[in-house]
This record gives sequence, C-alpha cells and structure tokens, in this order.
Amino acid sequence: MNAISIQNISKNYKDTKALEDISFEVQNGQLFGLIGPDGAGKSTLFRILTTLLLADKGQAFVDGYEVVKEFREIRKRVGYMPGRFSLYQDLSVEENLSFFATIFGTTIEENYDLIRDIYVQIEPFKKRLAGNLSGGMKQKLALSCALIHKPTVLFLDEPTTGVDAVSRKEFWDMLRSLKEKNIAILVSTPYMDEAVLCDEIALIQEGRILKIDEPQSMIHQFDRPLFAVKTNDTYKLLKHLRLKPFTHSVLPFGECLHLISSERMSAADLQDQLRSEGFADVIVSKIKASIEDVFLELSHKTEGHV
Repeated sequence: MNAISIQNISKNYKDTKALEDISFEVQNGQLFGLIGPDGAGKSTLFRILTTLLLADKGQAFVDGYEVVKEFREIRKRVGYMPGRFSLYQDLSVEENLSFFATIFGTTIEENYDLIRDIYVQIEPFKKRLAGNLSGGMKQKLALSCALIHKPTVLFLDEPTTGVDAVSRKEFWDMLRSLKEKNIAILVSTPYMDEAVLCDEIALIQEGRILKIDEPQSMIHQFDRPLFAVKTNDTYKLLKHLRLKPFTHSVLPFGECLHLISSERMSAADLQDQLRSEGFADVIVSKIKASIEDVFLELSHKTEGHV
C-alpha cells in the first residue's frame, strides 16, 4: 500500500487553475519532493492531502484512507508543518510540545524516541517563548510538534524558506533520519538545490506536473549541450543569442546566461564566434545541467519560449 496516492486532483480558484490533473504516489519510508516556485500549487495540494481543503476533481488517499470520506482517520495519522510558523508564540518551547501531545492523547515522554535527535538541540531553550526563537530553532520546534504523535506520513510545506544555510542542512539531515524510521515524507520547496536530497521529485509549475523521476535520473536525461555564457552586457547578449539558429533556449541564470544548443559545438568555438560578433569580453564554458536547468527547460518548453 502506498503512503500517499493522488489520482487526477484538480482545484480551481475562480478563473485560476491552482492544480490540474495531479497524479503521483509516495511510498512508505520515501522522501518525496514537490519542487516549484511560489504560486505553483504546492500549498494547495498539501491542504487537500491534509483534509483542510476540498479538491474539485480527483481522488487522494493518505495511509490508505480517502481524504474526504475518512478525514478523521487521516488527521490522527499525519504530521503537518505549514509554510508559515504556526505554533503559539506566547507559549514556551516545552508548553507548545506538551500542548500538541495532549491534543493527540499522548505525552512528550511517550514518543520521545522519535523526536530525541531534534529535541536535544532545542532543549536548552525549552523555557523560552516560541516567538523569541531564531528561525532555525522555530523550524526544529515545529517539526517536533508535527512528530509528537508518531505520524506515519509527514507533510512539510516549504520548511526551509527563510532559514539560514546551516539550519537548512541540519533540517535535511533530520529528514533523512526520519525516513529510516519508515515515515513517508512529502516535502515542498522552491529551492532547486534541495531537489537532489530527495529520493524522487515532482517538478510543478502553474498547477501542472512537468516531470516525475529521481533527481539524478532527470539530470542524466538532459542530453543537449549546455553552456554558461558571461559578459558585461548580459541583456544585449541575450537578445543576440535568441536570434541564433543554434539556440534551443537561452535564459538568465544568476550572473550569466545558460544556453542550450541544438547543435554540437565546443565552448571554445562558441566563444570565438561570439567575440567575432562584437562581444569581446565574453567567456563561455560547458557545464553539467542542474535540476534548475531541467526545470527551466521543461517549463519554457511548455510555454513555447526560446
């Protein structure tokens, strides 16, 4: 039995399609990532799966229970960490944990083995008000509260947004540890670099799934030549490359452009050609695709952009 099974879920807000025919499955003990930008539909899907919102079409099961007819059973079995910090900021760390344990008819001590590795990091601050914690500590407290009743499925909606790099790494280390306890974890994130930390990912854009696969498999399947192209006049070069017959797509990417070529060519040949065409300072290097390159290629292919 799959921990999560989603079949053709759709949801509209007036004239906006928030989700369109979403389907995928998450196994027990799997860390599954829902990867996409703000407004892609990630939070809407999470609210449907945690029984907080009704879909317009389709069917979904969590831990074998149907999200509409058996919502009470699901709520006993899932842990949910929403995107915004939603604990009681005027209660202490210890009081928040005790409160959430009481709601589910348990105690901190009864389920301490599941949260032990996380709680030892926040225990020195157990008397501190939750509202006075740092971003990383708030994140660990929220995860502890989501786990206090020993859920079989864990939903984490953009848990590392706004958190420093060290806390982000620590958080993903904790998720890997939880996965080994056979908990199914569905995590959403806009950070493409976090995709490679998942067992399997779904790339989502404007309410539609672009692709589902293991992250390394997605990268290996990217078989077109990819170049990083840098110059002082990025916009002028962008317009120039969009008119070239060998350009499959070209997109801004940080301080440079990422050019996908429809022709086989070397970085040196491309650099020489562009310098002869007036871009004297241009530097071209051939690079390996990242998940962000895969995502941008799929989303712009869908939109029909070059």
